[in-house]
Amino acid sequence: MLEGRCIFSRAFSSGCESETNWPFMIYHKLEITTGGVKRSLEMDGGSDGDDIDHIASLNRGFRSLVRSGDLYKLRRLNGVIEHWIYFSCDLLEWEAFDPIANRWMHLPRMTSHECFKWSDKESLAVGTELLVFGKEVTSHVIYAYSILTNSWTSGMRMNAPRCLFGSASLGEKAILAGGCDSQGNILDSAELYNSETKSWETLPRMKKPRKMCSGVFMDEKFYVIGGIGGPDSKVLSCGEEYDLVTRKWTEIPNMSPAGESEGQATAAAAAPPLVAVVNNELYAADYAESEVRKYDKGRRVWVTVGRLPERAGSMNGWGLAFRACGEQLIVIGGPRALAEGFIELNSWKPSDGPPQWNLLARKQSVNFVYNCAVMGC
Repeated sequence: MLEGRCIFSRAFSSGCESETNWPFMIYHKLEITTGGVKRSLEMDGGSDGDDIDHIASLNRGFRSLVRSGDLYKLRRLNGVIEHWIYFSCDLLEWEAFDPIANRWMHLPRMTSHECFKWSDKESLAVGTELLVFGKEVTSHVIYAYSILTNSWTSGMRMNAPRCLFGSASLGEKAILAGGCDSQGNILDSAELYNSETKSWETLPRMKKPRKMCSGVFMDEKFYVIGGIGGPDSKVLSCGEEYDLVTRKWTEIPNMSPAGESEGQATAAAAAPPLVAVVNNELYAADYAESEVRKYDKGRRVWVTVGRLPERAGSMNGWGLAFRACGEQLIVIGGPRALAEGFIELNSWKPSDGPPQWNLLARKQSVNFVYNCAVMGC
């Protein structure tokens, strides 16, 4: 049994280190009962000496606690959330970056059908899972990476399989909205995934079918923004709000950072809206103007607040990741030339004032960022 205010352990997220090498950061009091014996540890900061010996003697119990997912449930109940930034610059390879410890982790390589390797993919982090969506021949498939086991699995299926959807997660739950089915039909359906029960729930239909859209959670409601829809496959400037309590969708005009007239010419080539929410405020990356915009919820307009990092390159938005990571906004991208280039991770904390980007990390890569997701657990 684990008691106390909170426990931090970033090594739990790696899943690939030896148990006896797990470092711990513990605040307040941690009490663990194993084998009928209760041990108490009171620490502030990294543990060492006799405390490491005590923890090492409990490794089997800790491993069971971690793999069951119970530790992360306790952390979530205590308001403890740490973030890992997952991204892929290679077709079946994923990297993870810890922005607090400033360290990298390489995930096990995905083992998949050759068709999945070359298919377009979406990604989503929910609970302790990283989900990657793609196609194998004619059917949609989902691969799930678990930080509890440091391994990939497949076989999960939505009620209505899709691609090119908008999605976002809040704790252990995620909503996927819109997209296309295997015949290319644009969907107005949405589903809720619970990572703890591994279950999919079909939600009420949206007001409009849409694909190539984006999703966020804000003020405990889900929003799907922009995309392409309608009989003429036009760019949609509206968004829709889903209230999880009333189970109703509400259309919100002009919620997309790119208006209809602005985006029609490049609709087929442009990436979905690059949007993210920090402290219940919605931000967007305007890759064409290299600007950061903020959504004024009261006036329902977008306001420019500053610039993107200078070296955040993209192709019509593709290859540029714009994500929320706790109280920070993260931009992942970078310059590249023939057969060489770099991926840079930049961060900005909106509460500190206008955008002043901090370079978190930089690594060599010849490819763009194909997919990116931020896990908070």
